[in-house]
Amino acid sequence: MELSKKIKSIRKLRNFTQETVAEKLGISTYSYAKIERGETDVKYSRLQQIAKIMGIQLEDLFSMDDKKVFNLIGDNNTHYLTCNNNTSIEQMDIKYEQEKTQLIIEQQQKEIDYLKLLNNQLTQQINDLREMINMLKPGK
Repeated sequence: MELSKKIKSIRKLRNFTQETVAEKLGISTYSYAKIERGETDVKYSRLQQIAKIMGIQLEDLFSMDDKKVFNLIGDNNTHYLTCNNNTSIEQMDIKYEQEKTQLIIEQQQKEIDYLKLLNNQLTQQINDLREMINMLKPGK
């Protein structure tokens, strides 16, 4: 399993949002999302911060294999990593892909809404300019 997917899996098992982790890291949600998507190289010091936020040792993050799903269970303030074979990685990957697709659709809709707003503003500016031109024409 890729490191980015491991980070995402642990975050989800912890019931953390990307916003929460990003805030604790002192970075934007967009920047953190790029880490989970594997779109950016992550410095060792940042990985240490992520592991600390997730309540695991950095070594545990690197040593996970992709044949098992991991559950984080807590005993007071200490957290241990255990394996559970009830859910396959493939099922989790499908779920994550669905979530990713949903986020892409939501972002596209936001962009469409923004473009509609921009289009309406430009249409209004054109109409205002036409009015000004008509007012400046001789004989009006």
